[in-house]
Amino acid sequence: MTFTPAKWPRKLRSQEWYGGTSRDAIYHRGWLKNQGHPHDLFDGRPVIGILNTWSDLTPCNGHLRELAEKVKAGVWEAGGFPLEVPVFSASENTFRPTAMMYRNLAAMSVEEAMRGQPIDGAVLLVGCDKTTPSLLMGAASTDMPSIAVTGGPMLNGWFQGERLGSGTHLWKFAEAIKAGKMTPEEFAEAEQSMSRSTGTCNTMGTASTMASMVEALGMALSGNAAIPAVDSRRRVMAQMSGRRIVQMVKDDLKPSDIMTKQAFENAIRTNGAIGGSTNAAIHMMAMAGRVGIDLTLDDWDRCGRDVPTIVNLMPSGKYLMEEFFYAGGLPVVLKALGDGGLLHKDALTVSGTTIWDEVKDAKNWNEDVIRPVSNALTEQGGIAVLRGNLAPNGAVLKPSAATPSLLKHRGRAVVFEDIDDYKAKINDETLDIDETCIMVLKNCGPKGYPGMAEVGNMGLPPKVLRKGITDMVRISDARMSGTAYGTVILHTAPEAAAGGPLAVVQNGDIIELDVSARSLHLDIADDELQGRLASWKRSHEVPVSGYAKLFHDHVEGADTGADFDFLKGCRGSAVGKESH
Repeated sequence: MTFTPAKWPRKLRSQEWYGGTSRDAIYHRGWLKNQGHPHDLFDGRPVIGILNTWSDLTPCNGHLRELAEKVKAGVWEAGGFPLEVPVFSASENTFRPTAMMYRNLAAMSVEEAMRGQPIDGAVLLVGCDKTTPSLLMGAASTDMPSIAVTGGPMLNGWFQGERLGSGTHLWKFAEAIKAGKMTPEEFAEAEQSMSRSTGTCNTMGTASTMASMVEALGMALSGNAAIPAVDSRRRVMAQMSGRRIVQMVKDDLKPSDIMTKQAFENAIRTNGAIGGSTNAAIHMMAMAGRVGIDLTLDDWDRCGRDVPTIVNLMPSGKYLMEEFFYAGGLPVVLKALGDGGLLHKDALTVSGTTIWDEVKDAKNWNEDVIRPVSNALTEQGGIAVLRGNLAPNGAVLKPSAATPSLLKHRGRAVVFEDIDDYKAKINDETLDIDETCIMVLKNCGPKGYPGMAEVGNMGLPPKVLRKGITDMVRISDARMSGTAYGTVILHTAPEAAAGGPLAVVQNGDIIELDVSARSLHLDIADDELQGRLASWKRSHEVPVSGYAKLFHDHVEGADTGADFDFLKGCRGSAVGKESH
């Protein structure tokens, strides 16, 4: 039976390519028919683009081709026409200088792939850290009906009878090697245990955090965030999402209908409750900018400050993503937020219903993994936004991953001008540093690195580690992995490479940190600080060509999401003119 346009309330976007009998329509249909598609697939059936970030060089997303087949099945079942589209895939563990440098490039490519091709809706197949925000940013820029499907976390790691968190234990074991508490042979043996199945990091790192953010925003079906990559229910989720996107196209349910200010506030509070990655702040502000929502660091502090961390997962806690899923996953967290008056219950989701309708009956099956508020992991979770003369535009810290005794600290600065300077000095036994000092790393922000690499969680010097010290206050304009931990102050803005105050900190300066007061202060006179800034000269290398130049010239600061200045706002999905 022919599928006719009469079933749809309006002319579909794809019909601008495939509808009618004009030369251009025959041109578009005819070429695609070489794949063996029957003629009636072009007669008003919604075309669903499955935007797939699979790549052999993105191991977290290595199973997404299989998931794409389940999405296709769902689209077919609902009366749609699925077409798989490969899009830019920025792998966290392979891209140099850092995957973050390519998030905006990926978002641009996704946006133009959606706008320039005959699709009516999109399923966003994501997983590895930057693939999630980049695809959501691109979809928000076109405002085309879209739904996210995450690849899911890998299975728990186990080593010598202990849970092994991907990333988190990498940092711990690297420090143990320097402290002489672990042998290189044991480190190598642990390597395979860290990655024992396909999927993203099994900790509450950036990938799991962003999967949770997408679900809390309402841009994925309820329960999407935590299902392990190899669990059969992950494939069911993919198929159900394929079904759902067809109805979303019929209803014209767009990202701008879902990604509202209230939805972002829900996500910020969720980040606090799960002990999520500091990277979420940058990505969420960039995503908000694409739908024209003014989301600031002040919103992060206002919404996240009084949210207790109730998810007991590494790096803040004990368990891993498998246990989180078995305990009930993100719906349990959202229900707890709603019960505590911390959720905008009427926020719309891709399901077509409110977020509260989706989670109000969620059950908690393990109260040590997802704790009651009365037994929270930390009473003050979220991301603390610090300001002061050292960070006039803000800096961030994750209290749940920090050492409580260091949250108020005064110490002498030990300065590293860039990451190469740090590497050259940190293992030197003559370095004038002890555990009371504050380590300061410059020129690792968006412009400085370039791309703002995850180097902010600087490893401690061996002579401090040998004392049994495992944490010190560290300050930089860099990021850190969501799997990392410690009293680490990040995203200091303006960055050093842009002439921010961080650029003029000197060895021996006294720095004061007071997280409860949200203060980060360089203890020198104002006139001295202004004098140093006036005489500052740029030291980082400025690219002169290629994407690196585009990035350097147009990237904004971490405090606004590090997006390109010319990509703010929604540009829509207008079809455009024929070129032949």
